[in-house]
Amino acid sequence: MPPTLRLGVLTPSSNTALEPLTSALAAAVPGCSAHFSRFQVTEIALSAQALGQFDDSKILAAADLLADAKVDVIGWSGTSSGWLGFEADRRLVERIRERTGIAATTAVLALNELLALRGVKRLALVTPYTADVQQKIVDNYRRIGIEVVAERHLGIRVNHDFAAVEPDRLLELMREVAGARPEAITTFCTNLRAAPLAQAVEAELGIPLLDTVSTTFWGQLRAAGADPAQVRGWGALFGWR
Repeated sequence: MPPTLRLGVLTPSSNTALEPLTSALAAAVPGCSAHFSRFQVTEIALSAQALGQFDDSKILAAADLLADAKVDVIGWSGTSSGWLGFEADRRLVERIRERTGIAATTAVLALNELLALRGVKRLALVTPYTADVQQKIVDNYRRIGIEVVAERHLGIRVNHDFAAVEPDRLLELMREVAGARPEAITTFCTNLRAAPLAQAVEAELGIPLLDTVSTTFWGQLRAAGADPAQVRGWGALFGWR
């Protein structure tokens, strides 16, 4: 019997995509299971109210509940540090570790690790967000030396509505940004149904797809000392070292 691997996942309350997708990814790893804890997130915007949803105290309370399940690693499957600044996730990970004694990672920290592993400097960005949120993400990547050479966003604020974007629409957007010849494409939102498209996208466009549901899972496997290459059919990133 394979050893047990329990992955704890912090989830925006209005997200309906990442849980089934993460569970499907977990099914690809013998002995692996995913366990979820929610905190309230209903809109993505730059207003004080919307930014306040990501106060660490709320996230840490959800992490405490995952710790009760004795998970092996805790992952924040959300992209808020894209507009808040990457230091927000670095600080959160440290606080989770200090509070629970459990290893932690996030969607964005894992994405950035993957970009560094492959030396990606030209990135294409596909999101459901509004233009001002998108610009914050572009600016934060520029600060770490990564140019967003093409981007598409859908202008949606309501987090629940992101999951209603059809995969075919996401594929259209990825085809559009591929024209700028990026070294990778990221679907940067964990409430998009994009992760299962990776294999087809990469075969058609010849560009790796780094979906943030998948990057969270990759980062959690790494943090737990498990081999991400066990995951097949979900994109080239799981073979990256």
